[in-house]
Amino acid sequence: MDFFDRFAIPNPSPAIYASMVAIGLTMIAILAGLTYFKKWGYLWREWLTTVDHKRIGIMYLLSALLMLFRGGVDAIMMRAQLAVPENKLLDAQHYNEIFTTHGIVMIIFMAMPFIMALMNFVVPLQIGARDVAFPRLNALSFWLFFMGAMLFNISFVIGGSPDAGWTSYFPLAGTEFSESVGSNYYMIAIQIAGIGSLMTGINFITTILKMRAPGMTLMKMPMFTWASLVTNAIIVFAFPVLTVLLAMGTMDRLFGTHFFTTTNGGMDMLWANFFWVWGHPEVYILILPAFGIYSEVISTFARRNLYGYKSMVGSMVIISLLSFLVWTHHFFTMGQGALTNSIFSITTMAIAVPTGVKLFNWLFTLWKGKIEVTTPMLYALLFIPTFTIGGVTGVMLGMSAADYQYHNTMFLVAHFHMVIIPGVVFAMLAGLTFYWPKMFGFMLNERIGKWAAWIISMSTLMAFIPMFFSGLDGQARRMYTYSESTGFGPWNMVSFIGAAGLAVGFALIVYNIYYSTRYASRNIAADPWDARSLEWATHTPVPAYNFAILPQVKSSEALWDAKKHGHELFPGEYEKIHMPNNSGVPFIMSCIFFGWGFSFVFSLWIPLILTTIGIFVCMGLRSFEKDHGHYISVDEIEETENNLRGA
Repeated sequence: MDFFDRFAIPNPSPAIYASMVAIGLTMIAILAGLTYFKKWGYLWREWLTTVDHKRIGIMYLLSALLMLFRGGVDAIMMRAQLAVPENKLLDAQHYNEIFTTHGIVMIIFMAMPFIMALMNFVVPLQIGARDVAFPRLNALSFWLFFMGAMLFNISFVIGGSPDAGWTSYFPLAGTEFSESVGSNYYMIAIQIAGIGSLMTGINFITTILKMRAPGMTLMKMPMFTWASLVTNAIIVFAFPVLTVLLAMGTMDRLFGTHFFTTTNGGMDMLWANFFWVWGHPEVYILILPAFGIYSEVISTFARRNLYGYKSMVGSMVIISLLSFLVWTHHFFTMGQGALTNSIFSITTMAIAVPTGVKLFNWLFTLWKGKIEVTTPMLYALLFIPTFTIGGVTGVMLGMSAADYQYHNTMFLVAHFHMVIIPGVVFAMLAGLTFYWPKMFGFMLNERIGKWAAWIISMSTLMAFIPMFFSGLDGQARRMYTYSESTGFGPWNMVSFIGAAGLAVGFALIVYNIYYSTRYASRNIAADPWDARSLEWATHTPVPAYNFAILPQVKSSEALWDAKKHGHELFPGEYEKIHMPNNSGVPFIMSCIFFGWGFSFVFSLWIPLILTTIGIFVCMGLRSFEKDHGHYISVDEIEETENNLRGA
C-alpha cells in the first residue's frame, strides 16, 4: 500500500465529508473561543492539570455525554437503514462500520466513563476521604481514556473505521478481510483506554480499603461504595486479559504472527474465548455500579434504610465471582460439546439468583416506604419492570439447547439492550440527576426530567420489544437489509419509531441542562434531597479538601443517623490539611500516548520510537520528581468554611 493511501478513507461518502467539515469547524470554533475569551490559562490551571477527583469526575461525565450522542447517531442510522425493506440509505460496508463503532463507543467510551464519573465524584465523599489514594494516577487514567476515545473517533475521517463487529472476531479482523487500518484503530485505541481503566481499578481499591473515615468499617460503607469496590476488583482481574488479547491481535495484524489465524498453528476461537473472559465480566463492571446507584436512590426517596444490607453485599460478591464463569455461553452454537454447554448453562442461570435477590431487596425497601417520586426515583421505578424483561430473556438465552434458535438473531440484540439500557443508562441518568446539585450547585428541572424519563422508558420498550418477535421469526443480527417477503418490515419500523423516541428523550435531557443552567436557583442547601450518606454532609459547592474535619462514622447511613439521632459527625477542631499539587505531566503523557497510538495504527515506525521514548521520559521525570504537595492552613480553612456557610 502506498504511504499516503493508508490515510485515505476506503469508502468515502457525503456523510463522511460532512463530518470532516464539522470536525474542522468545531475545532476552529473551540480554539477561537478560548483565544477570544482569554481562557487558555484557566483551562490549563483548572482542568488540564487538575488532580482533584471531583473535576476529573466532571470531565469523565462530559466525555460520556459526548460519546452518548456520538453512539446514538450510529444507532439512529442503523434503525433508519432497517426501517423498511431493501433500503439504500447505507451500503453493507457502511452498515458494518456503524454497528462496530456503535458497540465500542457505547460500551467502552460512554458507559465506562459514565461509571468512572460517578465513582470519581462520589466515592471519596462517601467514605469521608479528601481525595483518591493516587491523585496523579487518577488524572493519567482519565487522560488515557480520553485520548483512546479521540483516537478511535478520528478513524472514520482518517483511514477508515473498524468493520469487524464490536467483538472484532478473527479472521474477520485479520488483514485478509479487514485490509484498511480500521481494526488497527480498534486494537490500539481500546488498549490505551483500557490501561487507564486498569489504573482506575487499582486506585479505587486502594482508596476504599485504606482511606475510609474513622469508624467506617467495610460493613458500614454505603452501597454505591461497595458496588465500586467489587467493580474495581473485577476490573483488576478482567482488563489484563483484554490488554494481552489486544496486544496479540495487534501483532497478528502488524507483525505477521499467527495467534488467531486459521493457518500456521493459529486458532480463531482463542480470540473468542479471551474476548469473552473479559467481555462478560465487563457487563457486570457496568451493571454493579448501576445497582449501587439504585440502592442509594431507592433508600433516599423511600425514606427507609436499604432492606437486607448484608444480602445486598453478598449478592454483589457472588455476581462478581460468577461473572468469570459464564463466558462460554456466548458461543453455545460453535461446536464445543454438550458437557461444556451444560456446565456454562448452569452457571449462566445461577447468576440470575443473586440478581433476583437485589431486585427483591429493592422491592422490600419500597414496601411501606414514604415514597417520593422525584426524577431519580422515577428512573429507579421504571428500571425494575423493564430490567426484569431483559433478565428473563437472558435466562432463556442461557438454555444452551434453546440458544440454537435465539443465537445470532435480533432476539439476542433485544435482550442485551433491555438489560443495558434500564440497567445502566437509566441508572446513570438517575445518578446524573441525583448528584447534579452536588456537582454544579443547582437542581435540574423536575418536570422536564420526568418527561424525559417517561419518553426514554416507553421508547426503550418500543425500540426493542419488536426485536424479540422479529428475532424469533428469524431476522439475523448484523444483516444490513432484508426483502419484503420476510415480513420483518413492520417490526423494524416500530423499532425505528422507538429509536427516534429515545433521541427525543435524550434531546429533552440536553434541553433540561440548558434550561436549568439559565433559570435554576443557585441558593440550594448542601442536602437538597434529604439524603442519607456522607457526600451530602459537606458543602455545595464542595471545597477542594472535601471535609474540613474528617467525619466520625457510626453506621452505613451516617448523615441520616446524624440528622435523626443527633450523632456528631465532625468532632474536633480544624487542622492544616495536606493536598496534592496539580501536574501537567498526565496530560502531556497522554498526548504522547495519542501520538504513539496513531503511529502504531499507520505503522509509522520512527514516530513510534520517538513517542515510546517520550512516554518513558515522562515516567522517569515522575520517578525522580520531589513533589510533596502543599498544606491548606487553618486560617484558609476557616475562611473557606465561613464563606460557604454564608453562601
